[in-house]
Amino acid sequence: MAVFVGFSTGDNDTVIEAMAQKIVNLRIFENEQSKLDYSLKDKNYQIICISNFTLYANTEKGRRPSFEEALDRPEADKLFRDFVLLLEARGLTVARGAFGEHMDIRLTLDGPVNIILES
Repeated sequence: MAVFVGFSTGDNDTVIEAMAQKIVNLRIFENEQSKLDYSLKDKNYQIICISNFTLYANTEKGRRPSFEEALDRPEADKLFRDFVLLLEARGLTVARGAFGEHMDIRLTLDGPVNIILES
């Protein structure tokens, strides 16, 4: 599973703890009757976490996005590293993108499930 992670002002250890718990246990994989019944943990699937501050782009005004709601880089970097550790502590194998770097990410989406989780 690919998880694009962005942090905004006000995010903290409590927030990432809750989000890690949610991601590990969210039932988003189908059972034999096509009902969403299994979690990452149930299926023992791997995850890739990709830091992405542009998730907090505000485009309400003008034509240039504002990133004022995105958390400052040093704080976001720490939260990202801590978030990955929380996922690993729950038994997931986690690959990670390079924080703050330009990345060439190629995904193959398998199925109709894409979910936005916000704290």
